[in-house]
Amino acid sequence: MEANLESHRSNAQLNVQTLTAQNIRAARRNWALSRNQAALLRTFTCELKLSVAIGDLKLIDGRWYVTHSGLMRLAKRNRCVAILARPVRDFCDPATCRWIFKATVYKSPRSRGFVGYGDADPSNVSSQVHGAEMRVAETRAVNRALRKAYGIGLCSVEELGWSPRPSNPDPSNQSSSPSTNGNNSHQNGQPRLRDRLCLLIRHHKLDATLVKAYAADYCGTATLREASRDMVEAFINDLALRASKDLDGLICQLNSYAKSPEVAP
Repeated sequence: MEANLESHRSNAQLNVQTLTAQNIRAARRNWALSRNQAALLRTFTCELKLSVAIGDLKLIDGRWYVTHSGLMRLAKRNRCVAILARPVRDFCDPATCRWIFKATVYKSPRSRGFVGYGDADPSNVSSQVHGAEMRVAETRAVNRALRKAYGIGLCSVEELGWSPRPSNPDPSNQSSSPSTNGNNSHQNGQPRLRDRLCLLIRHHKLDATLVKAYAADYCGTATLREASRDMVEAFINDLALRASKDLDGLICQLNSYAKSPEVAP
């Protein structure tokens, strides 16, 4: 029996060594791996048995992040009994696509549960998942609960409030000149102007086409894309103020652009 136990330990150690070597190779193919990042990857591999090749771990802006799929595989390996997730209705606002979820992870039948909360709204999710804020909030809550349950200090990719970029990306895939109006990037971690504008339009049920025509006129440009970031930001601030103080007057002004050639179908 002792011989079988020793054999099992040896096989487990060999599997970890194999996975570690595979992770290092996969990471070096995808990113310019520093010595410190490689050392951290070895530690995460030994402790969590996560795989880079199948997407359990990501290196973003020089930091390691765990993914939702990696956390779910970890829970399955450890025979997690149940994961319950439900919205915290008192703090949700479907009209503005703001959702907060509570998730509870039960590691065993006798577990009292590990709780995690996740929130999402158009200002803290990527534009690629606008309209799916409820699902993002649920995923974030589950991720936080799983990280608590299994003692994982790494933040998850899905909890980031911006669209992640890979570390050390290929320069050939980058644009030679960044956007000047800020519509295609976050500024100092703040929500993008386009996200703020979309949120205002959705919250006050405004006509997006008329708002764009009004914005171009306000900025003194043929189209909104030609406006500078400062002008777009000033317009959004003014729009938010008018919508909160005189929504009927704002809608009346927007309707005046309905016959404009710029917005004709």
